[in-house]
Amino acid sequence: MLETIFDPNNYAFWLLILIIIAGAIAIISRPFSTYVKFVYPNAKFETIGNPYIRDSELNKIVDSKNINDFKDAVNNSKNYKISGESINEIQSSFDKNLLETINMMKKDSSKKMNKFFDSYIEKFGLFYVKNAIKNKFEGKEIDEKIIDKIVLPDTKKLIIKIISSEKEELKNIFKDHGFEEELYQLLSKEKIDHLKLDTAFDKHIIVNIKKTKVPYKCDKAKNYFVNFLIDIRNIKNALRGKQLGYESDIIKTLFIGEGQEIAKWKLKEISESDSVPQIISSLQGTTYYEFLKNAIEEYNKDKSAQVLENALDCNLLKIVKDISQQNYSTIGPTIRFIVSKEFEINNLKIITKGIGEGLSTDFIRSLFVKEAGT
Repeated sequence: MLETIFDPNNYAFWLLILIIIAGAIAIISRPFSTYVKFVYPNAKFETIGNPYIRDSELNKIVDSKNINDFKDAVNNSKNYKISGESINEIQSSFDKNLLETINMMKKDSSKKMNKFFDSYIEKFGLFYVKNAIKNKFEGKEIDEKIIDKIVLPDTKKLIIKIISSEKEELKNIFKDHGFEEELYQLLSKEKIDHLKLDTAFDKHIIVNIKKTKVPYKCDKAKNYFVNFLIDIRNIKNALRGKQLGYESDIIKTLFIGEGQEIAKWKLKEISESDSVPQIISSLQGTTYYEFLKNAIEEYNKDKSAQVLENALDCNLLKIVKDISQQNYSTIGPTIRFIVSKEFEINNLKIITKGIGEGLSTDFIRSLFVKEAGT
């Protein structure tokens, strides 16, 4: 039998050779086909860049004489066409630019990346959903104009149901839409804890990103990114909870699972810390420590956890830069560009509000999230 198969004069021999060659080509070509799909979008994202997470570019526009000068300066740069006269109109125009950018990324990328981009689009829609819930619990009227700002059909249906329903019906609405138990249990209470609500939505968003399917050879980088998001959200919740005077048992409920560098035992240690500086000290040996340590002096001036949260966001920009460099031929530049774009838009909205309300340049600068060393 074997002699027949390995006989070069036999048809079976050449059939076996063809099968082996085809298998080898399939194995070699699969990762190559992934790389090919990222060549154009990654080159485009790198060319566009994110100038407004860098000190040099932010300094060029933060000193604008008035809001119109600022708007003109931004519009003279590439990829911005901002409109509006008031603070709210200009900020809304920046939000629109962010969604347009994500849709551009989706269009230029492999269809296998669609769910990843949709998870980000949903993230921004859920911002309006979360605020609608807060208004519902506070007995405030919900502006129905937000319906038009939501892109994904399921999220749009959700906000319509929230607007037209009573507070007591919210639990079942979110249960029907597949949200986690923590969220709809929160909605069954008479009053709602805003920090717990923020945490429940953050968990839902992160879980969605983690569940999204991405092209071959991209899962490792995506999961690495998601795990860092979990760590950073856990630290932010611990810092804010401690700032608000929450007991350790309550702080433990604000954690959304293990991340990249912080295990369960470390989360327990963090939750039992006596103060914000002690939480930071407990993070020695992690990626996050240096950024928080450098921000502690500023925190001590006014005891604002926002300073520390901004430091963690600056840390995230470094993390996605590292992910991009380590995964430059696949999903890395995509992750870096979309995360950096979000912070870039937020910096521009901060300048809009700051100039519009006559705030000092130094104060505006203190709120920026910037890439380190720029």
